[in-house]
Amino acid sequence: MKPELLSESAVLQQMSALPHWQVEGRELVREFRFPSYLAGIEFVRRVAALAEALNHHPDMLVGWQKVAVRLTTHSAGGLTRLDFELAGQITAAEAAPA
Repeated sequence: MKPELLSESAVLQQMSALPHWQVEGRELVREFRFPSYLAGIEFVRRVAALAEALNHHPDMLVGWQKVAVRLTTHSAGGLTRLDFELAGQITAAEAAPA
């Protein structure tokens, strides 16, 4: 059973709990900054572990001192509770010591 798409009002409500994240089309996006390239790579490793636990995998683009994260539920064609759940966990992982 695929997750249910969130309504526009539900998306807006969920966004209030996710500072620095933005909705772009059917995706939830955020760019994270780091003091070094390897710190960004360690962050990607932590996000990958969270994604595996939820079986919900973001697209990530690694650059010098930055990582862009894009979340969407491909099987549903847009944003679902899974995207917001993982975004919250990613935000917490950013603040946690490596």
